[in-house]
Amino acid sequence: MQLLRFCLLIINGLFLLSIGVSAAADCAGSSGSSSVKIAWNIVVDRNGGGDFKTVQDAIDSVPSNNSQWIRISINPGTYKEMVEIPSDKPCIFLDGMGKNITTITYDGHNQTDTSATFTSFPDNVVVRGITFKNSYNRYWTLQEGFGVTQAVAARIYGDKSLFYECGFLGVQDTLWDVKGRHYYQSCYIEGAIDFIFGNSQSYFKDCVMNATLGMPPYYLARGYVTAQGRQSASDPGGFIFDGGVLYGTGEVYLGRAYGPYSRVIFIGTHFEASISSLGWDAWRFQGKESNFTYSEVDCIGRGSNKSKRVPWAKNLDRSQVEEQFGVSTFINQDGWLNQQPLNQIIGHPLQ
Repeated sequence: MQLLRFCLLIINGLFLLSIGVSAAADCAGSSGSSSVKIAWNIVVDRNGGGDFKTVQDAIDSVPSNNSQWIRISINPGTYKEMVEIPSDKPCIFLDGMGKNITTITYDGHNQTDTSATFTSFPDNVVVRGITFKNSYNRYWTLQEGFGVTQAVAARIYGDKSLFYECGFLGVQDTLWDVKGRHYYQSCYIEGAIDFIFGNSQSYFKDCVMNATLGMPPYYLARGYVTAQGRQSASDPGGFIFDGGVLYGTGEVYLGRAYGPYSRVIFIGTHFEASISSLGWDAWRFQGKESNFTYSEVDCIGRGSNKSKRVPWAKNLDRSQVEEQFGVSTFINQDGWLNQQPLNQIIGHPLQ
């Protein structure tokens, strides 16, 4: 049976390579047209019940410059491996069985550019129902005498990257949103220091964030949810949080500047965590505060009192943010979210 599966994958790979010899701006379906149907399905099962036992082997089987949607279905279990989707393999749909039962984990650490458990380079990548965890720094693994260090759970480079009902677990630098347009819906993100950082153009819809800086053995003096690195007034980057919940232990800042035009906006988020009264930190860009766009709009909860926030936080209203920073205007100008295979699977559009 395994031999038959292997032969079918080779035959299918040759077929896909023959019709998609160069990287495409968008992905075709099974007919080779603009359909968003899945062209081929690969199964990963760590116990040998699928086409491959590891996620990386399944990704490696996808032809370079593929232009059709290929779903890699990952059966329940914990997969201990570093996983990378290379830049010449777009149109991949990683489909787990649920973020509580399908986990990819590793313990890389010390450097942000080498520690990530999961790295995605190409455009047009969809991920559903998977938790990406960096086990280093975690509560039961932190060794006495060793401090918390960079240990990335996921780093995302490609444009038009979508994560639905996924988990991201780490402590420092959990989710590295490097660049491109990214959409996260109903995800869980956990960490203590800059646990969502980078210079991407990202929209977080109804996500749950857990700030763990007050948990033993850390007891960190302060933590930061975001570190956004927008570089100029024309840079489209920024983090928009629409709805969702922020909870946790210890006192946390909503963000600190990772770039001279840093931009982070929370809209209607429930702040159950203890938020620093200042809210925001200029960090290494003191004197550039007028360039930042930091705002909290219609947020609720015990951490939502803005009376003592830094004076350079922006007072935007709901109509302003909906016009400038809604899904359609901020990341979906060309309608890429409407052309995702996930829409048909979940039975409704993402917006």
